[in-house]
Amino acid sequence: MSELLDEIESEQSLPKRYFGLSWKKLSLFALIVVLSGIYIGVILFGENSLEVLLNLEEYENFLKTEISTLKGENAALQKELFELNELDPDNN
Repeated sequence: MSELLDEIESEQSLPKRYFGLSWKKLSLFALIVVLSGIYIGVILFGENSLEVLLNLEEYENFLKTEISTLKGENAALQKELFELNELDPDNN
């Protein structure tokens, strides 16, 4: 009986013995895991990644703040210009 088990064990491949899978299925599974890892890496750190999106949203908020500041400065300068034009005697 033990000879039969030894013979069966020696005939089984390493992946079949430890994982219950053939070499083909184990290779396919490993390939899927590697490709999934690469895909997730590209999504998180690539050119069109989540990090780039967050940086662009932060820059958009900065620009909106800058626009508000510049509009306020522009309004103050226009007010000053109109006041100076009213004081100018050649403007009549």
